[in-house]
Amino acid sequence: MAVTHTLEADVLRRQDPELADILLGELTRQSTTLQLIAAENFTSPAVLAALGSPLANKYAEGYPGARYHGGCEIVDVAERIAVDRAKALFGAEHANVQSHSGSSAVLAAYAALLRPGDTVLALGLPYGGHLTHGSPANFSGRWFDFIGYGVEADSGLIDHEQVRALARTHRPKAIVCGSIAYPRHIDYAFFREVADEVGAYLIADAAHPIGLVAGGAAPSPVPYADVVCATTHKVLRGPRGGMILCGSELAERVDRAVFPFTQGGAQMHSIAAKAVAFGEASTEAFAAYARQVVANARRLAADLGAAGLAITTGGTDTHLLTVDPAALGVDGRSARGRLTAAGMILDTCALPHGDARGLRLGTAALTTQGMGEAEMSYIAALFVSVLRDEVDGRKAREEVRELAGRFPPYPGW
Repeated sequence: MAVTHTLEADVLRRQDPELADILLGELTRQSTTLQLIAAENFTSPAVLAALGSPLANKYAEGYPGARYHGGCEIVDVAERIAVDRAKALFGAEHANVQSHSGSSAVLAAYAALLRPGDTVLALGLPYGGHLTHGSPANFSGRWFDFIGYGVEADSGLIDHEQVRALARTHRPKAIVCGSIAYPRHIDYAFFREVADEVGAYLIADAAHPIGLVAGGAAPSPVPYADVVCATTHKVLRGPRGGMILCGSELAERVDRAVFPFTQGGAQMHSIAAKAVAFGEASTEAFAAYARQVVANARRLAADLGAAGLAITTGGTDTHLLTVDPAALGVDGRSARGRLTAAGMILDTCALPHGDARGLRLGTAALTTQGMGEAEMSYIAALFVSVLRDEVDGRKAREEVRELAGRFPPYPGW
């Protein structure tokens, strides 16, 4: 059943037309603009169906077979399916699928392995580290002593020698590898080697690349990390949420860190939607999609670079890229404003070795819509024309609307 029909003919339109209009407005926004935010994607109608299911009504504190509420027989089956599918998809001995978000998954990982005041080595925020990697505004920076490593000034690649030197000097209890803006594959074997050398746990924050891992388009952290934290949206294309993968020896500690230490009742509708997404990600169609995501990102990076924008690390191995538009005479924040007005929705991000902000782009959502490398070249050309003021803003917006209309995220809706 189409979303528009549901809203027009069923309960929400009759009961709360104001909210119905908001939902329809957001569907229109998503369908008429280009979603270049690296952390976003379009879920399948099946995932949306699970999210809007009666499982949303069920309180289910605890784990399958050991709940604090009665009547969990059915939702227990849903969670077991989600766990089994995640374990099979990623080759993990244990999976916890209850985390409400990537941040809460990281919090649980820290709770399982660390104590307040412990030293943690992680990628510094100016180089693409996440808030949970030591921001003073976040629980991580308040509760733990974070030491930040960076990237090489010339290449933009993670400075492995600095990582090793800092680990030897500070002897951290844990090392975190992962980023919200690093466009290259992470050398998990290297981080495992350093962690073993100093007796540290290795935590992989794979929120961004985990969908590529599922599709065989990126290396897996599972064989190397003690704990892998991830989101279930982004490239993985599931509901907004988190998960944790680990070995069997840490399973009980991780589970207790999620519940009852950091969270209460599981969101069973979301867990069912995660199960649906894991099933979708186990198909050859998803593997082809993941490969196309990377091909699209590389094409977009190459074309933007050829037009004069500075591409961090010179390109990308993943679904995302970060660029500095300064060569076109515009800073990151101003560039985002111009591009947003044209219907190209993206983020700003920190750039290595400076205070200027650049742009972070991702190709997951565009690829879900069916766009390929030809469309990436078209988008890159329009992107540059907007920043150079070579195209009228209204005309650029119409071009975006026309392109998006040829690749609707939910055909028939």
